[in-house]
This record gives sequence, C-alpha cells and structure tokens, in this order.
Amino acid sequence: MQLTNPVQTIKGVGPKKAKLLAKLGITSLRDLLTDYPRAYEDQSVQTPIANLVPGEQATFAGTIANVTEKRAGRRSMMILTALVGDGTGYVQVTWFNQPFLKQKLKAGRRVLVTGRPAFAYGGRGQLAVSQIHSYEFLDDGADGKDHLGILPVYAATDGLNQRFFRTAVRALLDAKPELPEVLPQDVIRAYHLLPRREAFTNIHFPEDAERLKAARRRLAFEELYLIQCGLLLLKKAAAEQQTGVRHLPCSRLSRTVLESLPFSLTAGQAAAWQDICRDMEQPAPMRRLVQGDVGSGKTVLALLALVKTVENGCQGALMAPTEILARQHYDAFTQQLATTDVRVGFLSGHLTPRERQTMHERIAAHDVDIVIGTHALLSDGVQFAKLGLVVTDEQHRFGVAQRSALEKRSDVTPDVLVMTATPIPRTMTLTVYGDLDVSQIKELPPGRQPIRTFVRTTDRRPLIYKYVRTQAEQGRQAYVVCPLIEAEGDSDLPSAEEVYDELRYGILRGIPVGLVHGRMKDAEKDAVMQAFYDNKVAVLVSTTVIEVGVNVPNATILVVEHADRFGLAQLHQLRGRIGRGTHASFCILVSDNKGEQAQQRLGILAATQDGFALAEEDLRLRGPGQFFGTHQHGLPDLKIADVLQDTDILLEARKAAQETLGRKENLSFVLPILSEAYKEQFEHITDT
Repeated sequence: MQLTNPVQTIKGVGPKKAKLLAKLGITSLRDLLTDYPRAYEDQSVQTPIANLVPGEQATFAGTIANVTEKRAGRRSMMILTALVGDGTGYVQVTWFNQPFLKQKLKAGRRVLVTGRPAFAYGGRGQLAVSQIHSYEFLDDGADGKDHLGILPVYAATDGLNQRFFRTAVRALLDAKPELPEVLPQDVIRAYHLLPRREAFTNIHFPEDAERLKAARRRLAFEELYLIQCGLLLLKKAAAEQQTGVRHLPCSRLSRTVLESLPFSLTAGQAAAWQDICRDMEQPAPMRRLVQGDVGSGKTVLALLALVKTVENGCQGALMAPTEILARQHYDAFTQQLATTDVRVGFLSGHLTPRERQTMHERIAAHDVDIVIGTHALLSDGVQFAKLGLVVTDEQHRFGVAQRSALEKRSDVTPDVLVMTATPIPRTMTLTVYGDLDVSQIKELPPGRQPIRTFVRTTDRRPLIYKYVRTQAEQGRQAYVVCPLIEAEGDSDLPSAEEVYDELRYGILRGIPVGLVHGRMKDAEKDAVMQAFYDNKVAVLVSTTVIEVGVNVPNATILVVEHADRFGLAQLHQLRGRIGRGTHASFCILVSDNKGEQAQQRLGILAATQDGFALAEEDLRLRGPGQFFGTHQHGLPDLKIADVLQDTDILLEARKAAQETLGRKENLSFVLPILSEAYKEQFEHITDT
C-alpha cells in the first residue's frame, strides 16, 4: 500500500468522511499517518464514578440513564447533558454545541469519558463533567478495559471523533503501508534512533511512555535532518554552480575608511567584519546574514564591505525598505566618503524621470561606485557594469525573489550581505536562515544611551503628555505609536488620527505635531518623515511604519498606546528609534490590560534591553507559528518538531546533515528523498 494513495483506501473512510478529512488537510494516507496526535490520554486506570474528585482529570465508563437538551445564549447554543452511572454513582456529562450527538446519546448506551469533574451548578453536590478531554461510545457488553493504555487525542471536527481517528490510523498501520527508510543507516545507529515503522506505530499507539518519547525523538530528528540537508545543499549548490567575485585582501582605501571612523569597532563588529572579509575573498559568492540588535552598528559593516568591493574595481548596491532610510544611508555614506574618490549615487521612485534616466546611465557606465536606493533598484532600467556586492537592509522586508532580482543586475554573481535588526533565536536562525552564514553582533557601541522603560495605565496619560510637552519645549523630539490608523466600530483603542487631533488641539497646542501611517501616499508620508528628521516636527504620531530604520538622534521619548497589542519583538524594534543621541531616553508603554501574559510581556520589556533575550521570550510566549509565517525558502512548516523544545535534536540533526554532505553514499541516499519532498528546490541538484 502506497502512502500516496487517497485516504479513502482505508476501510471505513467513504466519500463523506473523506470530504470532512479534506477540510483538515488530510487527503492521502501520508497525510493521515503524519496527522500526529495533539495530546495523549493515559487511561491505564479507570476510576469508579463514586471516587471522582472535583478538579482532577479521570477516566470512567458508565451507562447513560437519561439525556436532557436545552438551548442557551443569543445564538441558541445546544447543550446536551447525559446522566451516566456505573453502579457506584452518577455523574452529569455535558456537551456544548454538538448537535450531531443528539442521535447518539441514548439511554442504555455505554460511554467511556475522560474529563475533569466539578460540582454541578445547583446540583446539590452532584458531580458534572463539562471539561471533556475525550469520549467514545462502547460496543454492547464492552466494559472499556480494552481501551486502557496511552491513547492518542487528535484534532477532531464535527463528524470525525476520536474513535474514528483511532480506528482509521490503526487500520492504516495494520495494513503495513510501504514506509521506506529516509535516514541513512549509519545516522540511525550513530544517534540511536528507532526504525521508522516502529516510530510511526508508537507515536500513534505507544506501548509506554518511554516508547512514545523515543518515537517522537526519531520523527522530530527526521523532520529537522531533512530540512537541514536541504538548506545545506542549497548553500552548497549556490557555491559550486556560481562564480563570484574573488575580492583581494583589504588595501589602502578600505584601511583609510576604517581609520577615519569616529570610533573603534566593537568586538562583535570586528568579528563580523573578519567574517565578511573572509567570505568576500573566496571565489564562491558570499551569502552572509549580519544579525544585530537595534543600534549595534550594522550599517558601518555595510559601508566597509561596499568600500572593499569598490577598491576591487566593482560596484556595490544597498537596498533599503523605505525612502527615508535609504536617504539617511545616502547622507551618512556621502559624508563618510567625502575625502575619498568613491562616487555614491541615490535611486528612488521619487526622482524625476530625467533624474532616474541619468542615474540608470551612470550605473551602466560605471560612473557610480555605490548605489543606495529603494525598490527602484529592481526596476527594468537598472543594469550594473560590474556588481560585486548587494547589501539588503532589514531582510524581512524583502522576499527572496526580490533579492535574487537585484543579484541578476550584473553579468557576474555578486556577494550578498543581509542585515537585520530583528533578533532571531538561534534555533530559528538555524532553521529559517540555514542556507546563510550568520554573524551576530550582541553588544552596543560605546556611548549608546540606555533607555529607561516604564509601564503605565491610561489614567496617567495627562502626566505622560505633559512630560512630552516639556521635553519638546527643551528641543527634544518624541514618537507616539498607536495600534490603529483610524477608529474602528466599537473599539476603544486610540487610533493614530484621534491621538493626533487630541494632542495638537489639546495639551501639545503650539508644538509642531506630525502624523504618518501606512495609508498615506508615499510622497506625503516621506515629507512628514523628512520634516521630523529635520526637526521641523517635534512629536510624530504614527502606526508601526516607524518600526524600521528611522535614525533621529534628537528623539528621546517613545510613547506606545495600548502597548499590549504589539508583540515583544515589535515593541523592541519601536524602542530602538530612541536612545540614539547623547540625551537620556524614555520609553513609556501605556496599557490597562491586566491579563497575566500581557503583564508578563510588558514587564519583561521594561526589565531588559537585550533583543536576543526578548526574542527567545517572544518565541516562548507566542509559539513558533508566528515566526514560520515569514519562512521564505518554500520548505514546509514542522509537523512534529518544536523549535522551543527540540534545540538539542536540531543541533544533532544539523551535525548529521553536515556529515551526510561529506559522505557520498549518504548523499546519494538522501537526494532522491529530498527531490520527492521538495521538488522545486532540489530537482536540479545532483550529488556529483
């Protein structure tokens, strides 16, 4: 039996069930086999109803004595309650909004239930179970003893209960489908992994807790190993199939620019610069991610790398996600390189057609050494004479396709340097950026001002904005960030437009206040940002459009309205807009949310400025799904591995993948498996 067969191959799965399964994304036998249980019930012991303890989950079997039905709420939700007895006592079992059970809950029918009892409302001591973990109906004469053990709990839906899933998966395993091994035998031996068939059997129907643990480890390892093999192969193929620019060691121009910097590189910057130099001096194209916290000094590395490619007779390009950020880079680079012969150009969609055409001609003629711009660098008219290095700032704002389009603007394959201020935990870096080499800058440059962060309730807003006014009158600037652009229905969230009007006509009357948000036209938005940059606007009210890259050293205050509506990483990015000058800086998080998680998140942000520690905490609180939403390699989300729990397994899998690439027989074994799993990515890769 092939795992590619439709799910209807299994006895008991007809067209109706297949349609319901399809809604869960299960159409083939492979889908069913890899629809892993979301939890397990240890039903090793059944508890007599008389011995049930309120608040303690238990498994019990009994006979339905009677069933009552009622409706409640504005939507008339159906509530079905069965009185179940086992000879020692009775318990009420309640199902909410499951009308399909009406025909199944009949007096005299036996049922096996796992749930958490509580005292029934108005039931005079009567126990009730409304927190049902799982249930199934027993055949006539069955006492439920054959159900005891560790049972899987699946993500069920209307018409597909736990009994159906258990029966279907058991039937699939009993049919002994073809389960060819996808791991080389020496990998299985070296890492003490279960055979594949044994792992699948025990992940669904474990013999005991130890067997379940071993099965999960094997399948998580398999998943991570294949992804790591794929990412490493992509990296290897890029290195072998493309001829890059082999830069010479740094000479006079690079040394002159480095020595002219008004500061010394931090240890992290120096280490990253060594990595970049080593990569650029290799014949294979560089593919490096520089990951540094907000304000850690990544732009300096971009400058040095671009100068290095220029002194090797090449051109460099830096692509930024916004015009204001691109303009800031252009101004800074022009100033820093003023005493050299390096020619810096600027390209954006806001140039006049004549200005754009002139810049296109200068780029093609190699009359410009470094071009800094926005997405305009991707336009059809841009063609470089000899592009040696591409730098993309804030990689998460650019798709892989956009970066590749820029790389193809020259006849040679350029080096690629990716910069991000979004701290990503190590486990995520290995998974999401596995085909890039990674350098991390963890410390901040000397002189960077610490930012004091406070959490305040909305009743303190008058005092907060009184302080903002005082600072503005002393020449400082401030950001005010809101979760919404405009008011929405009955929402009590302050919108940027409302706060803007409230401040400029109220407590900040007479102070120049600006408004910027994502629905504004680019030209209008850039004009406001430029006015803030030039200190013609003292207080900027905005949404999160100011999250990335705005560098205004005079801004010393950040107020975030309803801060609980933002993620930890996003709040940290916003906080990075201040603390860039010589004055003390303050971040004020306004929130009335008393929820435990909201309080915990905001408290963590107030207590630490370590972006990497915050990223780990954000991943723990929000789960990996939010991060994998930005996965751009086309590889699938993990089905069983968990980057929070499985760091050790991930590191083992990566080590095994690295070993596999060095062993021809193992690589030959794995390649067809990868080609089958990820056709588009690996169909062109061979093991030669």
